[in-house]
Amino acid sequence: MKYLTEMDLSKFDNIYFIGIGGIGMSAIARYFKLISKNVAGYDRTQSHVTNALGAENIRINFIDQEWAIPKEFRNPENCLIVYTPAVPENNAQYVFFRKNKFTMLKRAKVLGLLSKYKRSIGIAGTHGKTTISTITSHIFKSSQLDCSAFIGGIARNYNSNFLFSPNSDFMILEADEFDRSFLNLNPEIALVSSMDADHLDIYNNKKCLEQNFQEYVNCLKPNGLLIYKKGLKLKTSQKSYSYSLDDSKADFYAKNISLDDGNYIFDLVYPNGEFKNLHFSYPGLVNVENAIAASAIAILSGVNEIELNEALANFQGVYRRFDYQIKSDELVYIDDYAHHPTELDACINSVKKMYPDKKICGIFQPHLYSRTRDFANEFAESLNLLDELVLLDIYPAREEPIPGVSSEIIMKNIKKPVRIVPKDDLIDHLHSLEFDVLLSLGAGDIDKLVNKIKQSFDKE
Repeated sequence: MKYLTEMDLSKFDNIYFIGIGGIGMSAIARYFKLISKNVAGYDRTQSHVTNALGAENIRINFIDQEWAIPKEFRNPENCLIVYTPAVPENNAQYVFFRKNKFTMLKRAKVLGLLSKYKRSIGIAGTHGKTTISTITSHIFKSSQLDCSAFIGGIARNYNSNFLFSPNSDFMILEADEFDRSFLNLNPEIALVSSMDADHLDIYNNKKCLEQNFQEYVNCLKPNGLLIYKKGLKLKTSQKSYSYSLDDSKADFYAKNISLDDGNYIFDLVYPNGEFKNLHFSYPGLVNVENAIAASAIAILSGVNEIELNEALANFQGVYRRFDYQIKSDELVYIDDYAHHPTELDACINSVKKMYPDKKICGIFQPHLYSRTRDFANEFAESLNLLDELVLLDIYPAREEPIPGVSSEIIMKNIKKPVRIVPKDDLIDHLHSLEFDVLLSLGAGDIDKLVNKIKQSFDKE
């Protein structure tokens, strides 16, 4: 295995991850484990991801102390430290490794090194990148092209966020704008799905964020390709293609979209013709658009019509992305990662179109104090699309509380029935309400409540 850039990663026998439970970190940990490195790590809390890594013989500790680091990961000569920017610099293990001059790289830097000599495909955007990355990976994996892939979600077809191929040069990467991580990549194909204002704690304003997306496009390898959602203002001297759900002015778009027993059927128009009667079973028109984006990458890379149709037809989705938990005549329960007003709009409007005569109740957990402060009015506007709302307290993630910022600043502008409920009281409260469709929404630890909610209604 040869990945030579500023350093030779192959010289490290031991790889230790600080924040190993993160979805991006765990994918890289799986990669190193698969190529026979000795892998271990720390995370703050136990989760589905850390449990899965443990089952794959990756050792994880949850104690922020130097003594919790295993002995074989204490030699700076043969141990690489991979860390996420979400880990605070006063983390005791982080301090130990820094003080003892270990080689320490951010997750995004490692991803850049691993992909440098591959035919890398970077999928970026403030929304949609995980679903597009997963669909793209599934299409490639189902075709003669094959691929390795680092995905920002758990693909249901593979029950993993990492796919590996020893034979394919294609590597599909979710290009994350947080902390400007995507600027470490040099993709052969770059896709940008959206550039809505987000992460303003990093970018300060939308203009700065858009400038960084342009910098990401500028990172394209020579003779690369840019694929972008129609309407985004991005420039490149290299080849570029636009996509849209149904805008005939785009290079890739759908027409004759219909819904038959939960399956979307559409014709895909591309620059050299049309693919007729593609079938796609993943719900929501927003995901049809995501499928068009993924199909654009696949077609331009050499996937044929038969391979594309078969892959789209058997795509099973992504955990926590429009993820059905209950689907019966009595109740529909969908869990979704939506944590930005634009994502909430897309999810709730998709549900309203699918269930136009049903009463829809949403549970929303705001993610980050800064995001709640910056978008409180926009959150309220999106959540007012629901018939009833249950708000949870803000999930702080990497942040300290901001005075005056709580879920109440969203609630004050909600015009529908709404209540802020402690997590411990959530299930009892839900059973006191009447609704036909239930949505759980958010990027925090609301995912830990999903099975409990599902089981409580399954018992009825």
